[in-house]
Amino acid sequence: MAMSDYRTPSSRFHARCSTTRRRFLKATAALCAMGSVCAVPRIGRAERPNSDWLAEAEERIEKHRKQEIVGVVTDERTGRPSADVEVTLTQKSHAFLFGCNIFRWGKIESPELETAYRDRFRELLNYATAAFYWPSYERRRGEPNHAYTESLARWCNENGIAVKGHPLAWNYSDPWWLPDDPETIRRLQMERITDCVSRFAGLIDRWDVVNEAARFQGKRSRAPKMTGMWEKTGKMEFTRQCFVTARKANPQATLLINDYEVGPLYEEVIDQLVDEDGNRLYDVIGIQSHQHRGTWDNAKIWDVCERFARFGVPLHFTETTILSLPPGQWKGQGSAWGYSDEGDRYQAEEVVRFYTMLFSHPAVTAITWWDFSDDRAWQQAPAGLIRKDMTPKPAYEALKRLIKEKWWSVETVRTDAQGRYRARVFPGTYDVRIADTDTTYEIDVV
Repeated sequence: MAMSDYRTPSSRFHARCSTTRRRFLKATAALCAMGSVCAVPRIGRAERPNSDWLAEAEERIEKHRKQEIVGVVTDERTGRPSADVEVTLTQKSHAFLFGCNIFRWGKIESPELETAYRDRFRELLNYATAAFYWPSYERRRGEPNHAYTESLARWCNENGIAVKGHPLAWNYSDPWWLPDDPETIRRLQMERITDCVSRFAGLIDRWDVVNEAARFQGKRSRAPKMTGMWEKTGKMEFTRQCFVTARKANPQATLLINDYEVGPLYEEVIDQLVDEDGNRLYDVIGIQSHQHRGTWDNAKIWDVCERFARFGVPLHFTETTILSLPPGQWKGQGSAWGYSDEGDRYQAEEVVRFYTMLFSHPAVTAITWWDFSDDRAWQQAPAGLIRKDMTPKPAYEALKRLIKEKWWSVETVRTDAQGRYRARVFPGTYDVRIADTDTTYEIDVV
């Protein structure tokens, strides 16, 4: 297998050739790497959404999401450019992360439903959030559930799905075996971070390091020991220690701060999440967007994106929920609900609007849905993209049309007199085929 790697100072276009023939591909690209600071510009006031939101969003997607690539086809024997040659670029995967938590993987009693769950997931998504909730992950002290998580992560890796661990530190509930001494709790927390992050390096390289720090005191009744330790250590001191520990355990990992709070309290946490020299301790800002009692309007979506884009790092919408119930019908956890055409239609329409708005903002580089199936969804809500029987809802199909059709590039172009071709595509992995030969390249546009 021949391999070539062409670089510019701000980009990478990586080509892998599957066969050796007379014509071969040389590629360059003036791209801005997804996830870098240059990929998250603020949007000017004139581009902010108004009533004609869809047309404006589609214009922004065309402007901010697509990248132009330039390739050159030459005759391998003579080295001369090959003019008027047809080149087809077929997208295989997205660089943008479209994800969901994958909490039901390996836990569904019916083999048929388990298979359906996995098949639906990999058909649609390229990003999975794996559960690392301390009380359930380490039910007995010193016995973390690494074996299950490794199996899950390897399955994801084999299917082209990136994995994020969630969360490393959160005071939602105390492990039953947690000691009383705050300093011992703090030490055990740091040991847990080191263990998880170092053990899964290469399999899981993205982490929600600290979850919901902005209002951590509110969990006292559920997690008195963890909350007490956090208070004694200091809100920001404990948060910083967690990030420093995670970075030391895997310097190449992508580290997120994550919160449901989208107001000034969260901005204050982010402002202060720096080392003694003022350097950021985080790589990505995670934003939760559970919408059980009503969806965000476009103004709120845009305001949140703009306010957090000012920090100059990528934004991940880490926990997105829109119910398949009409507005106002959700009565809370455990309430009875049933499927209806109206509810399914509402969810699908709102999914399209919410994802389109987020995808049109260049600061956003990942969207994670919460939960994939209605089977044991959070708060027992009809939150899934698929039903309990693993059949797809209209929202699943609508999202698939966006991800795999509307925001998916298949381009056929011809080379000019100098053997050059140009194409404007969504970043991701592509097969590039040169007509009248058996030459196919796999390239990464990032």
